[in-house]
Amino acid sequence: MICLLGYSKCSLKDIHVSQTITGLTVKGKPEMNVTIANWCSCAQSNLKLDCRGFQSTKPINPSILNVSGNVCHVNGGKPLLKAAVEFSYAWDTSFSFDPISSSISCN
Repeated sequence: MICLLGYSKCSLKDIHVSQTITGLTVKGKPEMNVTIANWCSCAQSNLKLDCRGFQSTKPINPSILNVSGNVCHVNGGKPLLKAAVEFSYAWDTSFSFDPISSSISCN
């Protein structure tokens, strides 16, 4: 889905997921900090990420990231607009968290 606002086009390509290793360990697993940001001027809500195989020894607040099978629901479905959502997890390997869908709203 693409939304026009002025001269900007919004799509899932505007959702950027970055990860950094914190240097801490949780139950023997390295901790990663994840930032999910919307770089578009339009809000994106009901954001879903591909979480196939995702695991964590560290609990994650389900209002930030709710894992349901192979899909992760971000921010409780609430819009992301010029703000980032962050969470940390701990596992042997990192996960890509690729965006798979969202609802784009330009007011």
